[in-house]
Amino acid sequence: MDKEVIIEKINDFLIDEFEVEGENISPEANLKETLELDSLDFVDLVVAVESNFGVKLIGEDFINVVTLQNFYDLIENKIKSL
Repeated sequence: MDKEVIIEKINDFLIDEFEVEGENISPEANLKETLELDSLDFVDLVVAVESNFGVKLIGEDFINVVTLQNFYDLIENKIKSL
């Protein structure tokens, strides 16, 4: 799966399932501050990633994830390591 498809899928479920405004979605967007995702949203995000990409995430995976670009990269690396 190429990076553009990963980004498109992530953006789609952020808009559809997390009700994130499309204009707030950019690679530089801070997940907590700009996209207003809280700790419960992160749990739901793990479930969404598993169902959309077939990869499992754990808490430690999010240590260096601050921006949406960090999240895109995390998912891309997880998929490549399958």
